[in-house]
Amino acid sequence: MKTRNLTSIKPQFTQFVSDVQQHICDELEAVEGTQKFLIEDWERDGFGGGSTRIIADGEVIEKGGVNVSTVGGALPEAMQKKFEVPDSEFFATGVSLVIHPRNPFAPTVHANYRYFELYDKETGELRDQWFGGGADMTPYYLFPEDAKHFHQVHKAVCDRFDPNYYSTFKAECDAYFYNHHREEARGIGGLFFDYQRPDEKRSAEDLFEFSKACGFAFTDAYIPILKDRKDVEFNEEHRKWQEIRRGRYVEFNLIHDRGTLFGLKTKGRIESILMSLPPQVRWVYDHHPEEGSPEAELIEHLKPVDWINY
Repeated sequence: MKTRNLTSIKPQFTQFVSDVQQHICDELEAVEGTQKFLIEDWERDGFGGGSTRIIADGEVIEKGGVNVSTVGGALPEAMQKKFEVPDSEFFATGVSLVIHPRNPFAPTVHANYRYFELYDKETGELRDQWFGGGADMTPYYLFPEDAKHFHQVHKAVCDRFDPNYYSTFKAECDAYFYNHHREEARGIGGLFFDYQRPDEKRSAEDLFEFSKACGFAFTDAYIPILKDRKDVEFNEEHRKWQEIRRGRYVEFNLIHDRGTLFGLKTKGRIESILMSLPPQVRWVYDHHPEEGSPEAELIEHLKPVDWINY
């Protein structure tokens, strides 16, 4: 394995995920009003621990979770094969969230920010490190102004660090959050970046500051949309459509999502892994929305769209 001049960001990133978890939970509770997050701190023997925060059955949020984990130790065999590295030690920390609002006009949202270090098993020397993360939104009814706002906030963050970040990470998001078996995107996208390593142009501190800025910008991107849509009147037909679309969300997470599949293969904490699944879902055989309907309008936009200039 090639050795590079690396600087550990372990304590800074560990503090960041804890701080941003608290920040996001505080902001969501302020909108929710009736329910608070249930906090469950956990430990995994010799491996680490985390804090799972779940909210459910609220007036605004039907189900949601904002989870933090910090784990490390001997690199599991599945990870050795995935990363094509020999027997090593590792450290990983991150925050991951999914929010499923009750109102069909309020979009589901997902975000995560993570950091990984790999060490030589004999010497403990830091041999590799990378950053990953992003945020994406999954509406059930299309409001172009919401999509534009969500993207604009993230573009503003990206532009502070690199003029190419937004276009690059938006394209990666469009490519990743895609239900290939349905030939449609999961939602309207956002940002997705992975395996971002320090190089001659970017230090580990630069990548940490970018991840941190993205994490704290999440509430600026999503909370105003949630506030605007949470009280829109809806009926059972709207709700039925929401549950059908939630089925597509489940399909992506269980068929394509690398994090979910990896967690299940490495004996991760099942309740934390599957907290992303919505509480009420339906699958209707060969369902197609009526042509020209708001539901059909959403389907037509489940593809890469330049939302900034829409």
